[in-house]
Formats: sequence, structure tokens, C-alpha cells
Amino acid sequence: MNKILLLLLSLSIALPKSEAAEAPKPNIVFIFADDWGWGDLSCHGHPYVKTPNIDRLAAQGTDFSRFTVASGVCSPSRTAVMTGHFPARYNIDGHFAWVPSNAKRNMPDWLDPKTPTLPKMLQSAGYATAHFGKWHLSNDMIPDSPLPGVYGYDEYGAFNCAGEQMPVHEDADHAVAFIEKSAAAKKPFFINLWMHEPHTPFHTVPKYEWRFREMESREDQIFASVLSHADDRIGEVLDALDRLELTENTLVIFSSDNGPARSTKPAELTLSYDTATGAGWGIAASKGITAGRKGYKAALFEGGINVPFIARWPGKIAAGKIDDTSLISAVDLLPTFCELAGAQLPEDYQPDGVSQVATLMGSAAPLREKPLFWRMDGHWPPRMDAPYHWVTFAVVDQQWKLLSNRDGSHRELYDIAADPLETKDVAGDLPEVVNGLVAKLEAWKATLPEAPSGDVFSAERSK
Repeated sequence: MNKILLLLLSLSIALPKSEAAEAPKPNIVFIFADDWGWGDLSCHGHPYVKTPNIDRLAAQGTDFSRFTVASGVCSPSRTAVMTGHFPARYNIDGHFAWVPSNAKRNMPDWLDPKTPTLPKMLQSAGYATAHFGKWHLSNDMIPDSPLPGVYGYDEYGAFNCAGEQMPVHEDADHAVAFIEKSAAAKKPFFINLWMHEPHTPFHTVPKYEWRFREMESREDQIFASVLSHADDRIGEVLDALDRLELTENTLVIFSSDNGPARSTKPAELTLSYDTATGAGWGIAASKGITAGRKGYKAALFEGGINVPFIARWPGKIAAGKIDDTSLISAVDLLPTFCELAGAQLPEDYQPDGVSQVATLMGSAAPLREKPLFWRMDGHWPPRMDAPYHWVTFAVVDQQWKLLSNRDGSHRELYDIAADPLETKDVAGDLPEVVNGLVAKLEAWKATLPEAPSGDVFSAERSK
């Protein structure tokens, strides 16, 4: 008997950890800012914005500089994260507004609650799930829209949704409390921390304005102060992970839903009011930058869709690394998180994205096999005050990016591997590449619905 016990003990020691004892599921904290441009980080060279906590993530993780979101505006971008699908599949091409505006744009009034979503899939894998911060997969002006909880969250506190609006600065407090609760229950957790900053209105706090009191420009002071406040709240979450000794087993990602907002004409600094978040400073304080990328929010040029994406998981994701080659999309997040969590995708579900676990871990990324597609409401011909907002369709395949207006009468082609800032249109030189991408785009457009369907319309439509 002693010999048998000794043999079993020696085998358990010799077995790899994955076989001797199943590794704990990683926690996932996904921080999604609102209108935070690629250049609006001190680690990305911003001249006056200070983001020491996000910089800490970059120093301890990998900065993926070619990540793109699925839209140049909020609601469709968030739809892609939740569903792993291009938002055009749900006729969500713009932000959710009040019912007449949604109807005019052939949009639903909310994301269908029967849609397979990331938090539902993670719940099925044993995760505690929570959402804190901005919602905007409906609108607070549509009182009969579904609440966030029906989409797969065990807990939530949100604004831009029906029901009570969570104050924008309470997001980190709720997240820390949920982390503590999940740690006490020894349960893996997934948290969407969708921050308000730096969307208008700018809700400033004296403490943070004081940090930038030497700035000559009041608009710059406001912009820097709200980003500093958001960065501090991110730091509170990171500190909680350290305090609870969860850092080593937690994937933290910081990103943004689209590029920075800018006024199309000179604007006077005035107060504005939002029905979900209250009063604050208006668009004149929107000073976000793209670090050379064309366009801003609501554009399908890189300034509108190429946003920060920093991933930290100590011991799994390389520290202090910049990855400027891997092409990762917001539609990849669902399959990526599900693979990490051991969550099975529903049998009848097919994501538009691909799992990027190997890419996050630093493996050599092969050329992406699945093209990426975008659809937005572009304005043709281009306006003088918005020269990059004419694009209605875009497709990226391998190193090529094709941009098209609505009827295809104007197209531009860029080699975004060699020319990530889209400085040289090569459509005239490579008609065969253009034709190949147009064929793929047309095939994708043929799969899209003509109108929204499902439980997605408010009773307000009948009025």
C-alpha cells in the first residue's frame, strides 16, 4: 500500500499543472471608454493629458496599435462587442436615439434581448457577470426598452438605458465591490466597465481641474481633467485587483468605442445637458487627437475606428511590448473571451470575429482570413467641414482597406500595413485589388437584412 501511495504521489508531481489540477478560469475586466482617441494617452505621446494608470497597463502588458472597432459611433460599436457580429446585421448603423429618429434611420429601438451575447455565454461557463457605466444599446428616452440585466448580467449599474441612471463617476466603486464579492465567493468574474469619459457633456470635478490649473486654455483644462478623473478610477480597479491578489489571474483590457469627437466648426464653450448624465461642458472642450490618423468620431477612416487597445495579463501577455502588426477587431472579443473562459459557443451561432488568444499571448499572427466590414451613414459629396465623413462602406482584407460611398461612384484604396495613416490612395494603380474587394463587399451586403426584426420596437412607434 505504501508503494502504491508513493507511486500516485510521484505521478501527481510529474503531471503538468493542467492535468494535475485544472487552472482557475481567468477573470476578465473590459474597460471601454467613450470617444477616447488613439492619441489621448500620455503613453501615446499626448502633450498634456496624464494617464499614469493606463500607462501602467501598457508597461505591464502589450499595446496593440492596429485594433479597430466596428463603427465610428457608439451603439453599433458596442453591439459588436456584445454579439461578436458586425452591427449592420442588426440594422444598427448609428447611435440609439429617441423613437422617431430610430424609425427614420431604419434602426431598431434596442438590441434584441434574444440575441446571443457575450455575458450570457460567460454565465454558462460559470462566470459572475456585471456591467457598470454607459449602456447605449437602447436609450434613456425609451422607457419600455429592456434593462441591461436581461442581456446576461448578474448585476449592473448603467446610464443611457431605461430606468434609474447610475451617476457616471460611480462606475469604479461598483466594479470594485463586485470584484470583492466575486473573490469572496471564489467565482471567476467578467466586468464591462464602460466609462463616460471623454464624451460630452464633460462632468468636471474641482479636484481634477486643479491638477491642470496652469493651463492657459480652459477647454484643454476641462478635457485633461476628465481624462485624469477616468484614469484615477481605472487605478482604483487595478489597486483592488492587487489588494485581493487577483492581478496574476485577471485579463484587463482598455479600449474605446470610437475615435475622438470634434466640432465641425468653431464652438463657444457653453454648458450642455444630457438626459442620462446631466449638465456639463459642451463640444468646445472636445480636444481629443488621433496621432495623425485621418478623421474623427463618425468616420470610417482610421481616426474614427483605430482606437487604443492595451491588454494586461501578467505571465501570459508580454509586458512593455508594442504590437503594430496584428489586426484585431472588436468582433473578435466575444470568441476570444469565450475561449479563455472555456465557454462553448451556441451551436447555431457563428461569430464574424475570430479568437485572438494566440495573438494576445504574443504568437506570430497569421494573415487574417476573415475580412472586416463596416457600414455607416456617409454624406456624399464630402462636406468642407467634415471631409472624411463621406464613407458608407468599408472592407479590410489582408493589408488592403477599401472605402466606398453609398452608390460606389467613389472609392479609395489603402495599403494599411505599409500606410496605416492612409496617406496614399492607390485605387487607380490597383484596379484588380479594388474589384476583388468590391466583390467581397457586395457579397457581404447581400447577407444583410433590409429592416430590423425581432422584439426591437418600442410601443412609442404606434404613436
